[in-house]
Amino acid sequence: MPERNRFGPLDANADERNQITMTVDEYEAIRLIDLEGFTQEECAKQMNVARTTVQGIYVEARKKLAELLVNGKVLLIEGGEYRLCDGLGNGCRGRGCHRHRRGRFTNNIN
Repeated sequence: MPERNRFGPLDANADERNQITMTVDEYEAIRLIDLEGFTQEECAKQMNVARTTVQGIYVEARKKLAELLVNGKVLLIEGGEYRLCDGLGNGCRGRGCHRHRRGRFTNNIN
C-alpha cells in the first residue's frame, strides 16, 4: 500500500467536488511504469493482468493525475482490485516488489 494515500494543495477542501479517487491498481500502474521504468508488458506481468488491461488502468490514472494537477484537486488513493504480496513468494512477481527491495508491500492485481 502507498505510505500516504492523500495528496493535494495544502489549502484545498476535501469535499467530494474537490476530490479525485485513484484506485490502488491505478496507483500501482503509475508506480511501476513511471517510477520503476517498467514497460506496459512488464507491468502487466507484475500485476498478473493482460497488457491491454494495464493500458486502460494506466490511461485512467494519468487522466486523474492531470485533472488534480491542473484543477488543484485532492487525490485520495483507495479501493480497486488488488492482492498484497506476502513476502514469501506468494503473489509476488519480483523486480518491482517493494517488500523485497524496501521492506514494504506491493499491490498485485488478482
